[in-house]
Amino acid sequence: MALITMSKKELGRLEALVDLDGGRITAARAAGLVGVGERQVFRLLKAYRASGAEGLVSRRRGRPSNRRHPDAVREAALAAIRERYADFGPTLAAEKLAEVHDLRLGRETVRRWMAEAGLRVPRKERGRRVHQPRHRRDCLGELVQVDGCEHRWLEDRGPPCTLLVFVDDATGRLMHLRFVPGEGTLDYLQAARSYVEAHGRPVAFYSDKHTVFRVAGAGRDDGVTQFGRAMRELNVEVICANSPQAKGRVERAHKTLQDRLVKELRLAGVSTVEAANAFLPAFVADYNARFAKEPRLAEDLHRPAPGAADLDEIMTVREERTVSASLTLRYDKMLILLEPSDTTRALARQRVTVVNYPDGRFAIRHKGRDLPFRVFDKLRKVDQAAVVESKRLGAVLAHIRERQDAYEPAWNADRRPATRNNLRRAADGSGLTSLSGADP
Repeated sequence: MALITMSKKELGRLEALVDLDGGRITAARAAGLVGVGERQVFRLLKAYRASGAEGLVSRRRGRPSNRRHPDAVREAALAAIRERYADFGPTLAAEKLAEVHDLRLGRETVRRWMAEAGLRVPRKERGRRVHQPRHRRDCLGELVQVDGCEHRWLEDRGPPCTLLVFVDDATGRLMHLRFVPGEGTLDYLQAARSYVEAHGRPVAFYSDKHTVFRVAGAGRDDGVTQFGRAMRELNVEVICANSPQAKGRVERAHKTLQDRLVKELRLAGVSTVEAANAFLPAFVADYNARFAKEPRLAEDLHRPAPGAADLDEIMTVREERTVSASLTLRYDKMLILLEPSDTTRALARQRVTVVNYPDGRFAIRHKGRDLPFRVFDKLRKVDQAAVVESKRLGAVLAHIRERQDAYEPAWNADRRPATRNNLRRAADGSGLTSLSGADP
């Protein structure tokens, strides 16, 4: 008995033709079931009566397609891929075959050929990427996960802000929370100082690859960021995770906080960042009572914190600048003048260190000695085409809007008197003046 292979479509035709041949349905009904015209139904019925089910099988099955590429083209393409593009994806490999080798092939054709030749494993046959859970650390203070979460924490009651989150890996405890305008170096330094003063120095901070923690591209000579330099002086290691899953403890805490903390702030009527920071200690205590775990070992690995005076000097941003012949230097959009003296005159063309404190103070220092200075000019606006990190973009745009509301160029009063700013001034009883004399 011969074995006949039929497709699902051919099996459907067979069932309809069996019923038609037996007189159980009409030709019109069979045509509707098969999806062809009545004349084609009678042709199929004739083939069925002559050869049985075998007469309904397509004669093209098992034969090569008339549109297939010649074997020589297939071998040439695979040889080029093996030699030069073995690690390329099908799309890029197809592009290079067309550009370099003048072999114009469809990417799906290249994908199929690479799979058949063993040069690529089809996606369906690949094993799932497994992220196995990492066991918690043994002791409190051994590893503290750090991350910032930008969110509408105050909803429509206040400005958008970023929450800096410190989570202990061993216990899942929220060690420190702080609302800040954005993920800047000074913000993290201030938050880390509060952490160290409250709990002591942990063994290591575990963070993402944000530029606060890791030098990206060509950076400083020692390859250490300002935050990394401060932690090195505290003898605290900074470790950067290679993926979000690696620091899942703090990532999962973000989801919980975006639900619970937002609603608690709403119920408390908090509408400012200052009030939100004052609200956090009570929230943290309640959160830890509900969700924190006991560490496997009772030992606390936090070490004593330095004194306040030492922390003042450690938690700073230090950058070097060159003093000009006129005893000036530029820093943070400011022109700084050193007070002329025998000491400062000798520093022309020399490097000095600008020490920027999180509380807004800064100092000019040379070989550990503070130099007298004054600020000659301070630019209070954001320059066009200024380079801004994406996580600081919200704060910068808010500053730009504030400056734009306070300043309108002179031509605007004459050419576009009906702007939103002028309309608002008119509603307030002010004239349609352009503030041409205002300091930009």
